[in-house]
Amino acid sequence: MAVERHDTPRARVTAQARELRFDAGALCLDLVATVGRRPVAPIERMGDAARLEAWCRGVGMTLKSGYEPQDVLRSLHELRAAAHDIASCTLGARRPRQQSVDLVNLRAGAEPPAPRLEPSGDGEWVPKGSRALTEEALLSLVARDLIDLVTDEGRRARLTACASEVCGMLFLDSGGGRPRKWCSMRRCGNQAKAAGHRRKAAAG
Repeated sequence: MAVERHDTPRARVTAQARELRFDAGALCLDLVATVGRRPVAPIERMGDAARLEAWCRGVGMTLKSGYEPQDVLRSLHELRAAAHDIASCTLGARRPRQQSVDLVNLRAGAEPPAPRLEPSGDGEWVPKGSRALTEEALLSLVARDLIDLVTDEGRRARLTACASEVCGMLFLDSGGGRPRKWCSMRRCGNQAKAAGHRRKAAAG
C-alpha cells in the first residue's frame, strides 16, 4: 500500500493563523492577506460581517451605513482573488488571467473619494478613513492601489513573498538594508528558527 507523502509541512490552525494582517505594506496586499497559508491550506480570515468591519477599521476605512455585508464581502473576495493572481504573477514574471485584469480595471473605474487634508486640531492629520465610503469607492481604492503597485517600478521591486512554505504571504519589503525573508519575525521568522533548533537537536 502506497504511503501518501506531504512534502510541505503542515501547521495547526491557531487563533494567530486566523488573525487579520495589516502589515503587508499596501492596501491591496492587506486585502490579499485576508486569506492565510496560500496555497497549502487556505484560511479565510474575512468571512463574515464582523471580520469585514474589523478589516475596514484596520486599513483605516469606513463604509457608509446601509451597505449589505454579504454583497461587500462577495465583491472584496472577487477582487482579492484577482489581486492575488496579478501580484503573484508579477512577482513570478508570469502573465495573470485576463479576467483578473479585467476585474481590476472595472473596479478601478469607479470614482474614488477626492483626497483631502484636514487638521485635527492637535497637530495631527485626520486619517483617510475618516469619511465613509461607498462599496464602489472602497473597491476602487483597492484596485487603484494594486495598479499603482505593479506599475510603479519602485514599489514593484519591493514586492516579495514570505519564505515560509506554510505562509507565502505577499508583502512589500521596506527596501532599506537587508532584504526581509519572512513576513514577520514574530510569526514565521520565530517559527523557522524554532524548527531549525528542533532539526539540529534531532540530528545531534
